[in-house]
Amino acid sequence: MNKFLMAASVIAVSIASASAADLGSGPYTRAPAVYAGYDWSGFYIGANGGEALGRNCWSNTVFLGVATVPSIAEGCSNPAEFTLGGQIGYRWQSVSWVFGVEAQGNWANLTASNQSQLSGIITNASKTDAIGLFTGQVGYSGAWENSLIYVKGGAAVTNDKYNGLVTTTNSVFDTARETRWGAAAGIGGEYGFTPNWSFGIEWDHLFMGNRNIGFTSVAVPTFAFRTESIRQDVDIVTARINYRWGGPVVGRYY
Repeated sequence: MNKFLMAASVIAVSIASASAADLGSGPYTRAPAVYAGYDWSGFYIGANGGEALGRNCWSNTVFLGVATVPSIAEGCSNPAEFTLGGQIGYRWQSVSWVFGVEAQGNWANLTASNQSQLSGIITNASKTDAIGLFTGQVGYSGAWENSLIYVKGGAAVTNDKYNGLVTTTNSVFDTARETRWGAAAGIGGEYGFTPNWSFGIEWDHLFMGNRNIGFTSVAVPTFAFRTESIRQDVDIVTARINYRWGGPVVGRYY
């Protein structure tokens, strides 16, 4: 009996040794390496400056209280001017995708005029002095760690003033003012040159649509002199600098 037990023990030890040898000869799997990537997450605030390009097209629908049917196209003006402003927003990152929301406000002096095709004695003058954007963003930062390419879209608002001028004297005879809401879409690129500071370039187009604007006489403020259907579009190209805080450097696997 003892001899049988001894033989069984020797066989069990031999089998265990062989199994351990087989396990040791299996393929070795290296743990995935980790690198520290640039993280765009967090709140940011910044400034921007660049060029704003506008287009205002006028069509008369009412003149001296009488409807003009069909409406009479009076021509377009194309103001271009430097713009300066600031932005504040928040971004959060999921692997290489970046999502964000942003509010932007810009001062502008988009002023232009065109002689009316309805009457040569009238010159139509437009001025946009403030622009606002409220947008969402979707971006991608996978190609180069410190870079971000994004698209954006949302709401836009402009503060506009319109004047009717006597062409020969350039004096104002009727006027109107409005705050106009529309839509915005844009694209941009940004580069993080420090963990918190980034620089970017952005282009936005503002679809401000058509609005019927009632003009009142300067001499008699209660007199509705005319109504103009004014279509407005604005393009903004700006350089931007942002300071970001919050959001640690993230580890990613490859």
